[in-house]
Amino acid sequence: MLKSFLKLFEDSHKDRDPAYTVELATAALLSEIVNADNEVTDVEREEYEKQLRKHVNVDEDAMALLLKRGQETSEEAVDLVHFTQVLNKHCSADEKVSVVKSLWIIAYADSSLAPLEESTIRQIADLLYVPHSEFIKTKLSVVENTPAN
Repeated sequence: MLKSFLKLFEDSHKDRDPAYTVELATAALLSEIVNADNEVTDVEREEYEKQLRKHVNVDEDAMALLLKRGQETSEEAVDLVHFTQVLNKHCSADEKVSVVKSLWIIAYADSSLAPLEESTIRQIADLLYVPHSEFIKTKLSVVENTPAN
């Protein structure tokens, strides 16, 4: 009896597809930066949407749902590995660098960079196998285009 119960439990977990879509994984990673410093501003939320639009091609209804699910998924996540694995599997090196650049843009949207934001971006870049030189290049290109306070 116990064996049949355990088999049923294992089978139910196999049927569930825990994988994220590229779109949801991207939304969750971008959302991580919005929430990284625990000070979510309207300008960061707006930039989150703007940057997500650069990476996904969906209609308005799907975008609204994706923005919401991206935030929820990010908040529920224990780590970033599940999201970065999806991007590593389905995205080119250039696409992953583009995601890192979007992370920097969101982080600097409020004209300041919290240490936790930078640390999170570094962690994501490492998990995406983005070379350190690209990590720095994307940061510098965003800093150069960010208006000073």
